[in-house]
Amino acid sequence: MKVTSKALRRNRLTGYTFLLPNILGFLIFICLPVCASFLMSFTEWNGFGEIKWAGISNYTHLWQDETFRISLFNSLIMTAVSVPVTLFLAILAAVALNKGLRGVKIFRTAIFLPHITATIAVAVVWQLLYNPTMGPINGILRSIGIDNPPMWLASTQWALASVIIVSIWHSIGYYMVLYLAGLQGIPKDLYEAAEIDGAGKVAQLRKITVPMLSPVIFFTVIMGIINSFKVFDLVFVLTKGGPGRSTHMLVYDIYYTAFQRFEYGYASAMAYVLFTIILIITLIQFRGQKRWVNYS
Repeated sequence: MKVTSKALRRNRLTGYTFLLPNILGFLIFICLPVCASFLMSFTEWNGFGEIKWAGISNYTHLWQDETFRISLFNSLIMTAVSVPVTLFLAILAAVALNKGLRGVKIFRTAIFLPHITATIAVAVVWQLLYNPTMGPINGILRSIGIDNPPMWLASTQWALASVIIVSIWHSIGYYMVLYLAGLQGIPKDLYEAAEIDGAGKVAQLRKITVPMLSPVIFFTVIMGIINSFKVFDLVFVLTKGGPGRSTHMLVYDIYYTAFQRFEYGYASAMAYVLFTIILIITLIQFRGQKRWVNYS
């Protein structure tokens, strides 16, 4: 049956009508604020007074700001430690739970449960666990003979490591599910053929599992880096950037600058520097993925 141009236009209008709320939401709540914050990054404004044009002074001042440099360094440490450890543990959990073991669903749920738990609740619970005097962690350490256990969140030496540990524990379940889905998508015929050819478990892992799982690994690496740079709620609840500036992260620094010091232009410049860093890292990964990611 031939579709008339009038009916085609009516169908298109119906489709655009259903898309309109989402498009308007994107333009009003995402596109417009992003453009406004970019313009604001070239100004000085405290939210109340006159908006003054500052040019690129906000961006040039960033590299002279010691707090910003510390926040950037802490974020890089967070990324360099948490991403590989989280993904490695997630792969191990996925490989172990991919076996047809008894009670495997219970273990999958237990590992995934922290990820779907509210981050604020997770942070509050870990505050209690990290309590240097009454917390169970230090209680266990004392019971095995460690007389002076770490102060954890109250120590400048241990605070960042404490936040990283919580972040890893909270994230493993999400990446485990992705790896588990990738493992279950690998045809079993490949492993059977490899066994016939005499390949051992290590050779199967290196020649079959990792190459077939490489698209998932590529995705999780990108998401892991982005999420590690975006850490805010854990820091806000656990340490509020302290003690000192030992857990100041970029996103927390942006929040503190904007909503505690009311320097919206300077905070916007920080946000775009963070965006640029993540964009560059992501582009480098997309550039290099052709060498090791197997989509066939």
